[in-house]
This record gives sequence, C-alpha cells and structure tokens, in this order.
Amino acid sequence: MITSNSFNEQNKPAACGSSRIVGCRFSLFPMSGHFVPIILGALENTDTSKVWIKSDDISTCVRGRHEHVFDVVQSIFLQAAKSGEHVVLSATFSVGCPGDTEGDVFMSEDDVRLNKDTGSAVDTAVQFALYPMGVPHYMDVIYNAVKTAEIEGTFSGGIHYASRLDGDAHQVFRSLENAFVASSIQTSHLVMTATISCNSPSAKPDHVQNKGE
Repeated sequence: MITSNSFNEQNKPAACGSSRIVGCRFSLFPMSGHFVPIILGALENTDTSKVWIKSDDISTCVRGRHEHVFDVVQSIFLQAAKSGEHVVLSATFSVGCPGDTEGDVFMSEDDVRLNKDTGSAVDTAVQFALYPMGVPHYMDVIYNAVKTAEIEGTFSGGIHYASRLDGDAHQVFRSLENAFVASSIQTSHLVMTATISCNSPSAKPDHVQNKGE
C-alpha cells in the first residue's frame, strides 16, 4: 500500500490555498427493514476519534488524513456488512478542494489506524470513477490507477463511466485507497466516486467481457 509519507511529502502543492485534508461524504443503504439499527450500530462500533465527522439525515462526512478517512469508511461498511443484509455504500472522496480547511486540526494525527479487522471476509463489488482536476493528462492518471488495480488482482472490467473491482472488502478498499492516493500526487484537486456493495442476492453481471473499454 502507498504509505502516508509518500502522500504527505510528495503531494504538497495545493491549488487556491486549499489544504491537503482528505474528505469523504457517504450514504449507507442496508436493504433491510432494520436499516436504522444497522446504520447506527455501524457508526457506533467505529472509532472516529482521529477524523472530523458530521452526519445529517442524508449522509455522513468524514475528513482528515487519508489513512483515517479510508479506515473509518471501511469500518462502517464492514460493520454494516456483518448484518448479512445486502448493503450498499455510495461515497465521494475528495482532496485539494479550494478553500477546504474545516477540520485541518486532524491532519496532525499520527498514521496509526484505530479500527480493527472484523475478522470475516466479505465478497464485495465496487464501481469507481476518478476525476483528476486541472491536468491535461487526466486519462493517464486514470489508466495508471486501473493498471495498479489489475496488478493487485481486484480490477474486473471497465464499464461505462466507471471501473469495476471485485474481491474481499479489505482488498477492494485497499485498491480504492491506492488509486486515490497515487492519483492525488499527480493533481492538485482529485475527486473519486465509489459505489460499494456486498451480500447482494443478484448474480454478478457479465462485466469481465468489458475489460479494456
């Protein structure tokens, strides 16, 4: 995995006076009549002390160092997945947004992740898209991220407007984080969207044939 030092040391330039704080706004959708305790339980059982976090009736936003943002989002997803219900998490990650400074105090946290492995493997599917802002070589940034996911064994095909990852939840989150961090080094402002699903009753679509699109 790309280390925090590689992100913090190489990725110093920032556009329009923006900080390098990483943020993620996400919504969690358990396909269950018991969605309230699943969502609240996932939040309560995740250590969020190293991130700025705020929830409303639509979504939750977490902000801080990239390792803690991804740690928290992954933990919340895995805690919800333990219910055995079909769970979908829709997320937008961002770094370098101009004027984005609220919660910068959390950038002084160390890189030790607080949330422990849940101990169970969960087959997970992801559709994600990268949006490198303000760089003419943006397609190279995207292609490089896809190539890395291929090497990691999680990339399972290109689809319209996204790329697909499949594997254990820990593996696909690692690929998402690596793609985000590596791409952020090449641009001052990066956005990544991801739709993450587990325990789906639907058969996997024939996405493999779309590789290389």
